[in-house]
Amino acid sequence: MRKITFPPVETANEDGIVAVGGDLEIDTLITAYRHGIFPWPISIDLPLAWFSPDPRGILHLEEIHISKSFQKFLKKNKFKVTYNLEFQRVIELCAKTNRKNQSSTWITPEIIEGYVQMFNSGYAYSVEVWNDDELIAGLYGVCLGNFISGESMFTSEDNASKYALFCLIEKLKNKGIRWMDTQMVTPVVESFGGRYISRPEFLQKISEINWARERNEIF
Repeated sequence: MRKITFPPVETANEDGIVAVGGDLEIDTLITAYRHGIFPWPISIDLPLAWFSPDPRGILHLEEIHISKSFQKFLKKNKFKVTYNLEFQRVIELCAKTNRKNQSSTWITPEIIEGYVQMFNSGYAYSVEVWNDDELIAGLYGVCLGNFISGESMFTSEDNASKYALFCLIEKLKNKGIRWMDTQMVTPVVESFGGRYISRPEFLQKISEINWARERNEIF
């Protein structure tokens, strides 16, 4: 097995960039996440950048907030949720989603290939939301032992992506997971109580992770 080395995250620039270049092989990605780093291609000039931002977005699953409007939605909800049935479709649909203040997607073909390999090896997961037989929303992320990240999501109907995250939160709570890495605090994440913590706080959390836990204990 290759020895993968990243610079110390404390050397990150003001944008959180730790390194540029490299590959998206499974051992590279696993090493990155274990050190609080994730890939994010940001431009033609920087086709593959590695980030450890300060501050860092997380969701404390014991502090989840459910708004009254979303509680009303849950009572009437008819959507169905599944896990790990359509990983590649989910990540490809995430790549096609137009996002505010972004002229292009960071989910490049190389990112898709790398995370599909992670999924096929048991290190990534997907959540799918269905309206009858139509895939209307989903999210995907990394699952390494007790470490869970949310990488990206898409939706074509109101509240559907929010429902995907809600179902994931409930599943993780039932499995004893106390927090998940969201990297940034998007409006959906914020609606559940997501917040930013400092990089040192995040690295402390990373140091307490049980990386050896089997993924199939969760999904």
